[in-house]
Amino acid sequence: MLGFARRLTKNSGEIRREGFEKIRESGFDDAAIVDLVSVTAYFNFINRVAQGLGVYLDEPLRARTDPEELREEKARLGGDSRG
Repeated sequence: MLGFARRLTKNSGEIRREGFEKIRESGFDDAAIVDLVSVTAYFNFINRVAQGLGVYLDEPLRARTDPEELREEKARLGGDSRG
């Protein structure tokens, strides 16, 4: 499965129908192959979108708003101020 996903990611133009024998021997039927291709393609797509927008996971995640400011806003709106 992982070998197929890797080939699809790195050399998708080389995949042919005849090349599915090995993955079928591993127990994958047509529906499972479609799922595998779909998931692999989606992750490749979303990674390209993130890279194209300059979003990288190695950047530290930072809160957009101070938690205390959120508590104050929640209290102002009549919600529970305990967080």
